[in-house]
Amino acid sequence: MSRRGWGKTGWKGLPAVERGLVGVALLAKGAVLRWGVICAALGSGHPVHRAGDLLAVWNRWDAPHYLFVAQHGYAPTGEGRLFLVFFPLYPWLVRATAWVVQDALSAAFLVSGVASVLAVVLLYRLARLDVAEPVARRAALFALVFPTSYFLHIPYTESLFLALVLLAFLAAREGRWRVAGLVGVLASLTRPNGILLLPALAVEAWCQHRQQSLRGGWWWLGAVPGGVGVHLLVNQVVAGHPTAFLEILRTHWHKTLNWPWVGLAGTYRSVFWRTPYEAHMVGVQELLYAALGALVVGAAVRSLPASYAVWTATNWLASVSTTFVLSVPRYTLVLFPVYLLMARWAETPRRRLALLGWCGLWLAYFSCQFAQGRWAF
Repeated sequence: MSRRGWGKTGWKGLPAVERGLVGVALLAKGAVLRWGVICAALGSGHPVHRAGDLLAVWNRWDAPHYLFVAQHGYAPTGEGRLFLVFFPLYPWLVRATAWVVQDALSAAFLVSGVASVLAVVLLYRLARLDVAEPVARRAALFALVFPTSYFLHIPYTESLFLALVLLAFLAAREGRWRVAGLVGVLASLTRPNGILLLPALAVEAWCQHRQQSLRGGWWWLGAVPGGVGVHLLVNQVVAGHPTAFLEILRTHWHKTLNWPWVGLAGTYRSVFWRTPYEAHMVGVQELLYAALGALVVGAAVRSLPASYAVWTATNWLASVSTTFVLSVPRYTLVLFPVYLLMARWAETPRRRLALLGWCGLWLAYFSCQFAQGRWAF
């Protein structure tokens, strides 16, 4: 992607392949959301007809928490205080959008929807820096059918965070360090692991320096932790302590930093005492995706740019270095190098069919469970 590509705006300014990806992203979004409605109706025995109910079936688990913050802000007491653990950019954007559309849930879907489409296009553009168009296009398509990709379309932070991460990497790869740094601030204001852009993009700057292609302004990367700083300030203002959210994570979500083998061993042991469904979703699937993440780290180190490997390794470590390993399949969704590796591996029709089959079956299963109100990461 040339620098001139940054200046193109509007639908007509997009290349035909990117317009096609936007269309596919919208089709995938419609299919996933409609599938969830069907599953919810089958699970409850009652058909879903009203427009509000079509969205409400996805308003589960963390989604209502983000909506609470969007509608009421952070609360110093009561149940609302627990939501200090959620970083503020996504609910702030939902609040701003709701001022226009006059409905918080619709606004949340709109923010996530726009971000997911942008993420698909940005992934394609980033991939095109290193691979041919067919491979880049496959990478974008695999992101849309990944088993936990339904989180890109619902009121969660995954789509916004992934779009910001991809934009930061794309800017850094093209030497636009001010853009990379400022977008990194937004990423770390969306999710705490946004701060991991700092070491990843620092490695990118070092690689460009060694290749004698580093442009000035790389010091803008120092701004990346600013988003976390804003969240600490929010905690200070609301709860009287900048790290109040860490205590909430420890006492309510049972999450503290620990060696990876501690949490993974606990997850393995839990398979034998949980109910069958929980043993599968909170045990087996967590371990499988932790193993998948480790494989992706190794593959990224061998065959992808060093900055991608650093991003993958640090995020994988962050997801498993806790006393209670949870939601690793969802966290894997923002490890964009996995889609590049899948696209490269799927070079033959047989491999593509195998990967699409695996992704499609698990996407259908996980999204159905989520829409029916059961835990699915």
